Order: sequence, then structure tokens, then C-alpha cells
Amino acid sequence: MSGNKFDLHDEMLATTSEDGHRVYLHPEDVIGKWRNRRTFFYLFWITIYFGLSWFKINGNPAIFLNLPAREFHLFGATFFAHDAPMLFFIFAGFTFFFAFLTSMWGRVWCGWGCPQTVFIDIFFQTIERLVEGKAGKRAKLDRSPWSIKKLFIKATKWLLFTAAAMLIAHGFIAYFLTPQEAYLLLLDPSQHPSAFIIMLFITALVLFDFGWFREQFCIIACPYGRIQAIFQDEHSYVVSYEPKRGEPRRGPDVDKAVEGDCINCYHCVKVCPTGIDIRRGTQMECIGCTACIDACDAIMTKIGKPTGLIRYDSEEAIDGRKTKIIRFRPLAYAAILIACIIGFVITSMAKQGLKLNLIRGSKTPYQVISTADKKPEIMNHFRVFLSSNDKTEYNINFKLKNSNGLVTMVIPALPMKVGKGNTKTNAFFKFPADILKNGNKIVELEMYNNGKLLTTYPVVLLGPLK
Repeated sequence: MSGNKFDLHDEMLATTSEDGHRVYLHPEDVIGKWRNRRTFFYLFWITIYFGLSWFKINGNPAIFLNLPAREFHLFGATFFAHDAPMLFFIFAGFTFFFAFLTSMWGRVWCGWGCPQTVFIDIFFQTIERLVEGKAGKRAKLDRSPWSIKKLFIKATKWLLFTAAAMLIAHGFIAYFLTPQEAYLLLLDPSQHPSAFIIMLFITALVLFDFGWFREQFCIIACPYGRIQAIFQDEHSYVVSYEPKRGEPRRGPDVDKAVEGDCINCYHCVKVCPTGIDIRRGTQMECIGCTACIDACDAIMTKIGKPTGLIRYDSEEAIDGRKTKIIRFRPLAYAAILIACIIGFVITSMAKQGLKLNLIRGSKTPYQVISTADKKPEIMNHFRVFLSSNDKTEYNINFKLKNSNGLVTMVIPALPMKVGKGNTKTNAFFKFPADILKNGNKIVELEMYNNGKLLTTYPVVLLGPLK
């Protein structure tokens, strides 16, 4: 190793000192076409993150997860708790989407779409630059002894960090409350005390991770970072350095007649958010952010050399061979992804028309009521959800089957008028306790539209065990 602090140890992370302590990174700013593209994507993702809870489709936010009501709205479609099997297609689809993405373009998600990268870059590093200055100035401030000035600067930075973390936390909570309720939590926490506590926890977690832990999460904690290599092959596009062109690097002991284009300026290392030297080849710590490409291109332009010494390319292309775009691995991932999408569409289409869902009241499974003749009567509370995906106007009535007239259903405003969208109401089932066997009984609820039977729905009535 040379005396240059950016000449990294062969067997040690740049973020770890010889005695095992963390080395805090201060990556330098970089400008260039890849930086501009990333900024566009970062702002796009932030707009999506904060905007989806405000943008409404069919009268509901684009994404609204109403956990107390066990009702979930996703881009105009409404799902209920018993639709959980559909989550298989969603989770499997996301898994193979990332597998396909990685097999084609490496760890591109980490550098271009991961919330960790996006929020740190747009919010936290922007705050650092405004409060503490550029990378060299920040590093000098960290090395300096504590003083009133340093304490004030650090306190200002962390106060702004906290504000940014709270904004991010509120954006997350807005998917579970209405956006208005989420952003009023600080003014009146008593309206949603549990949501307020969760918001504070998320704020603390974001503050710790984005404000301090940062690249350590990408390097040692992120599960995707640990398994990315199994999705890639030598034809995957990754951020790469071309040693045939760059080596031997310029230096006092290198003959100018044979030296490569790399002038050993370490600018690619200085701008790296995880502190690696990309000239050592593809590494697990590389998040594919392309900062080193812009840094190297700027140097190549200054010394009159062609750009692209570091570029987005495959290992095969770097070695002078042709990259295969169509190959078995990404095709297999794409096929499974398409199968997941088809499965989700088919199960979603099965929900077309008028659908009835009964969800048991969340407070108590049943209630014992005393009657005039002192015979115990049981009451079960259900929430009735009717969802329609067509323009048909329905007039809905309900009848109980196989109850021998012993079960009474109390529901307001019959017949129910249902149009496109969602209609919900409450229903109460009253019955004598002696019809129960082992604490339950199943009755069938028939749903009629203008006298025509549409469907029969099994209802499980609950009561005390005898």
C-alpha cells in the first residue's frame, strides 16, 4: 500500500480501521450525465412515495391499508383480509422482478431505486452539504476537537435530520391513515396514539439508519446485497473498470511508453458512497450508483483521453467478448414473473361483479344479551362489505337459510342500493344460545338482487362453549 489514504487495504473494508472501528465516509460530490439521471429518478421515486397516499382512484387513495377495517385499496381495487392468498403472487412477483433486474443490470436497484439510497442522497446528504460544507470540510470538522462552533453545527444538522426523518415517517403512516390524519399527528397525538408511537419509532429508525448507519446497512445488513451474486453472471451489466486500457497505472515507476489511461487519481474512490475501489473488479459492496463513472469521465476529459474507462458494461464485454442479452437465467426469471402477473390478474378478475364479504367485528366475537324470559340470547356483530367493479345498479336483500327461523339478522336500510365501488354497513345476528354446538353454528346467508339469488355466503355464528 502507498501512503495515500485512498489506496485501500487488500483484505479490509474502507469503512473499517485496523482496530475494528468504523471509518466514517465523506464521499465527494460529482457531476455528470449519470448523476443527472439519478437525480431525476430519485425525485420521481420521492414524488411517488409522498403522492400515492394523496392521489385518489375510485374515491380512495391509490394505496390505502386500512388495518382496523381489514380493508386494503391498491390502485382502484379493494381487497379484504380473506384475499391474503393473492399476496403470494405479489410477493413472488416482486422477488422474481428483482431477480430479473439483477440478472440483467446488477445491483441497479440499490443505486437507483432503494429508499435507503434515495432518501440519504436527496435529504440527508443535501442537509450535510448545506450545514457542514463539501466533503473535505466535513471530514476536517469531524477530525477537529469539540468546540461551541462544532457543537452548534452538529446540533443544527441533527435537528434538520430529525425533521427529514419525521417527514419520511409521516409519509409512511399516510398509507395507513388518511394523509390529513397522518400529518396532524404532531398537533394532536391523542386522535391516534398508537399511530403516533409508531411514527416516533419509524422516525428514530430512519434517523439512526439514514443519519448515521448509512452505507453500513448496504455493506453488512442488507439481505439483497448478500444474495445479489447468485442472480448475476458474466453477461450482467455492472459498473466495471477496463484494466486492459487502464493498466499499468500512471506513476513514477511506470514507463510512459506502456502506461495505461488510469492516472491513479483515486477520484473514483473519493466519490464512492460505500468506499470501494472499482478498479479491483466487481465487488459485493458496489451499489451500482455510477458515481465513479462520472468521476472518471471528468478526469479522462481533462487529460484528453476517451471516456468510458469505467462504464456500465458486462464482464464479457470488458474482456473483449460479446455480451449475450438473451440467455437462460434472465428468461427463467422473466417467465416466472409473467406467471405471477397472470396469476394475480386471474384471481383479480375472479373478484369482478358484485362481491359480498362479512368480517367479524374486531372488539368481541360475541355478546350475551339477557331477554325478558331470562333465556340467554347471543349477538354477533359483522361488518358487511359489498364491492362492485361494473356499472350495474344493485338492489340487495338478504335472507337466512337453514336457521329454522331461530336466527334474526338486523341490518339497516334494506334493500341496499349498490353501484360501482364499495358499500359497507353493519349487521347483527341474534339467536338463542341453545342452537350452538361446541360454541358455534354455521348458517347460510343468501344475497338477492331484485328477487334474484346471486350468491350464498356461509356465516359462522359464535357463542360461549356449553
